[in-house]
Order: sequence, then C-alpha cells, then structure tokens
Amino acid sequence: MRNFFFLIVLFFLSQWLLKKLRRANERAQQGEAQPGGATAGGANGAHRARNGNGNGAADNTPQLADPLIRCAQCGVHTPRSESIVVADERFCCADHARHYARRPTGRDAR
Repeated sequence: MRNFFFLIVLFFLSQWLLKKLRRANERAQQGEAQPGGATAGGANGAHRARNGNGNGAADNTPQLADPLIRCAQCGVHTPRSESIVVADERFCCADHARHYARRPTGRDAR
C-alpha cells in the first residue's frame, strides 16, 4: 500500500514539474520575441500581455484566413486580397475582369 501511495505522489510531482518546465520554456520563447530582450515578468518590471479574459496569458489566437471570393466570370474561388474588383464584381484575374468590362450591357446585350 505504501508503494501505491508513493507512485501516486510521484505521478503528481512529475506533472507539476512538467508544467513548470513548459511555463519556463514559453516565457523564454516570449522573451526572445520581445524587442530589447526584455522578458515578460522579468526584473525590469515589464508587464505581461493580456488577452480578452485578462488572465495574463499571451494572446495566441490564430489569425483568420483571408476569405475566398467567387469569380463572377468563371466561378473559381480566390482570396479576397488577390481578387480584382470591376463594377462591384470580383474576379480571379485581370483577363476575366477585362472580358466582363467589355461585355455589352442594357439594350446592347440582346
């Protein structure tokens, strides 16, 4: 029974130690990323970055990808930042935009 209790204590101790090592590693990586080599929570009084919850953790939320827009000419989806806008329509390339712009409109389209 004493060995079983010892194993349980050893397990929790190892979990605690791993958690401490992970936190130290994250702080070291954040310290390298900050200009001037200042570490978060260091002796120089630097403040930690806070996320929206205010819990002191760094804001590690991934950036959303650029939304895909459907080309009005061919239907291919391209990133919004790379699409070309002509007459409030979005296109995947300049050729499709020119083709759409040359297209007759109104009564001429018949």
